Amino acid sequence: QVKNQCDQKLLIRLKTKCVPCSLNLDTQCPAGYTKITNGTGIPDCRYYLEIKAHTLSFPGCRHRCVKEFEQPECCQGHWGPDCMGK
Repeated sequence: QVKNQCDQKLLIRLKTKCVPCSLNLDTQCPAGYTKITNGTGIPDCRYYLEIKAHTLSFPGCRHRCVKEFEQPECCQGHWGPDCMGK
C-alpha cells in the first residue's frame, strides 16, 4: 500500500503568565498542553503592580508548556483532500 499522507508533527510552545514565584507552584498550562518546567518555574520575567499613581515591577516566574500537534499533509506528488492526486 502506497502512503499518500505524510502528516507533519508540530510542537507548539508557550509560557504561562508571569506571577510571583511563590504563587507559581499551582499554575497550570492551558488544556491540552503539558508543563515541562517544575516547581516554581523559570524566574525569567517581571510582573507589574499598580499602586496609586505608580507601577512597580517585580521579578517573577512562569512555566513552559508544550503541545504536540499533527498537521495533515500530503506526501510529495500527492494532493487534494484525500491526497490521491498524482
